[in-house]
Amino acid sequence: MIRYALICGRDHGFEGWFGSSDDYDDQQGRGLVECPVCASRDVRKQIMAPAVSGTKRRGEPEMTPEVRSMVMEAMGKVRQHVEDNFDYVGDSFAAEARAIHEGVSEDRGIYGEASPQEIRDLTEDGIQIAPLPPAPPKPTELN
Repeated sequence: MIRYALICGRDHGFEGWFGSSDDYDDQQGRGLVECPVCASRDVRKQIMAPAVSGTKRRGEPEMTPEVRSMVMEAMGKVRQHVEDNFDYVGDSFAAEARAIHEGVSEDRGIYGEASPQEIRDLTEDGIQIAPLPPAPPKPTELN
């Protein structure tokens, strides 16, 4: 596994874990790497010092395969909860989120799709949204 420090066009910094640098390049080329804050796909690697084997940063938790598996399972449960209990509104997500925020639509949990621009507009207007954890990869997509 390789960890990259990433940053989006709106200066949101975050980390991404990839099987190899080729995996990052492939996923970036297919538009699969996006900012977890604003969902922008305008993402690039930040300059970072290489990890040296045998050293450990103070205060940095160790990401064991067990911990990684536990985190992935928890993300899957969050996604499943949203899919089971929230209304899917498809491409109307931005308009419906705005209508709920303004009291025009019934207050309820929703999920769907929005463009990076729609996400920026919603967050700039103080409408609280969060990205849905990604669906687990299909067995055919695993390397």
